[in-house]
Amino acid sequence: MYGLINIGFGNVVVGDRVIAIVNPSSQPLKRLKDIADQQGKLLEVNHGRKTRAYIVTDSGHVIASAIQPETITNRFLQNFYEIEKVLDKIRKENF
Repeated sequence: MYGLINIGFGNVVVGDRVIAIVNPSSQPLKRLKDIADQQGKLLEVNHGRKTRAYIVTDSGHVIASAIQPETITNRFLQNFYEIEKVLDKIRKENF
């Protein structure tokens, strides 16, 4: 359970739907981007800036972001820990 994750410029993804956050520099990732573009499943949310990460979802969509993969990963972890704190509090209250 991850909630909504900010991927830059006010854009968010549903954390539970994300399969991978990858660096776009490799040739296989460039092919993946081209295939997603051909299928109409490429979302570019980098607002004209250099793509620094691709986010791959379970629906086959590829999202191009201008945020570093490490930054997005840290946001995932932060959201996860915040949700876990709330759940722990609820669990303690109910037991």
